[in-house]
Amino acid sequence: MKSVSLKIDDSIFGETEKILARIKKPRNRYINEALEFYNKYQRKQILEKRLKKESNLVKADSMNVLKDFEEIDYAD
Repeated sequence: MKSVSLKIDDSIFGETEKILARIKKPRNRYINEALEFYNKYQRKQILEKRLKKESNLVKADSMNVLKDFEEIDYAD
């Protein structure tokens, strides 16, 4: 396990201490869980941005393929 020194805003620290007193959880465990949650959130945000970028890259090609299919004469 790694040790980290943090500087936390006084208001955030105070609110955290109040919550910790009510939920009876060690500060270290609480911060670890918060970071784990935030890391998952950030990974989802990164994936979303990547998917949007890749979707935009193929958008023009997809529209061209769709146009080609629309122009095909399906008369039997």
